[in-house]
Amino acid sequence: MTTQPISTDPDSASASQEQIDAEIAAIAEDYRASGVEETQPRLDYAPYRSSLLRHPTKSLHHADPETIELWSPCFGHRDVHPLEADLTIQHGGEPLGERMRLVGRIVDGDGRPVRNQLVEIWQANAGGRYIHKRDQHPAPIDPNFTGVGRCLTDDDGYYAFTTIKPGPYPWKNHRNAWRPAHIHFSLFGTDFTQRMITQMYFPGDPLFALDPIYQSITDPKARERLVARYDHSVTTHEWATGYRWDIVLTGSHRTPLETTTDED
Repeated sequence: MTTQPISTDPDSASASQEQIDAEIAAIAEDYRASGVEETQPRLDYAPYRSSLLRHPTKSLHHADPETIELWSPCFGHRDVHPLEADLTIQHGGEPLGERMRLVGRIVDGDGRPVRNQLVEIWQANAGGRYIHKRDQHPAPIDPNFTGVGRCLTDDDGYYAFTTIKPGPYPWKNHRNAWRPAHIHFSLFGTDFTQRMITQMYFPGDPLFALDPIYQSITDPKARERLVARYDHSVTTHEWATGYRWDIVLTGSHRTPLETTTDED
C-alpha cells in the first residue's frame, strides 16, 4: 500500500481528516516522548494550516503603551450596562436554540479575584453561523441573535452571561473540517494593551480529537482547562441550562490563551 504525502500548504484545504489525524497523533507522540510540559498553544502547529503563515517569526519588541492606546478601539462614551451580559434580549424576538447561563470566576495564580475585569464574548448561533460577512456557509442566520456580549467582574471576580449554546461549524483547514462548539472570550486589564483572548468549549464534544486548533495545545491537562462543566446549580428551572468556567490568568495552571484573534 502506498501512502500519499501529507501537504502542509497553508493555502490548501485538500488534506483529508485522516491525514490531519495522523499529523496530530504524530505530534502528540513526540510531545509525550519529550517529557517537557507545554501549557499554551503551539505557534506553528502544522495540522492548523494557517498557523504556518500567521505565527510570529521574529523576537518581540517593547512598545510605548501610551502611544498604542492612542490608536486602540473604544466601545463608546458609556459604561458597561448589566443588560449587555444577556445575549438573548438584544433584539425584538427570542433567539433559537438552547438557552444557557454561563458563569465563572477570574483569578490570578494565587487564587485572588480579578475585580472589575472587562469580559467580552462572541460566538456562533445555534446553527453554527456567525454574523460576519466572511461566514458564508449555508446555515441560517438568526435575526434575533448577534452573538456578542460583555460584562464586568464583580468584587469576587465573578462574571455571568445568558446566551444560546452555539453549534459546530465547518471551516476550510482541510476537507470536511468542523470546529467544536465554542465561545470566544476576551479579557481586558487596566488598558487595551492588556488584552487576552481564549476559547471555551463544552464537555464531551466528539470533535475535540479531530480539531487542530484545540489539539494545538499538546498537553491534555491544559486542554481540559478550556472545557466548561455542566453545573446544575447554575441551571435555571424551566429556563436555561447552566455551565461554569473559571479562568486563571497566571501561574502553572493558567488558562491557555490564543495567539491570534481571527474568527476561527
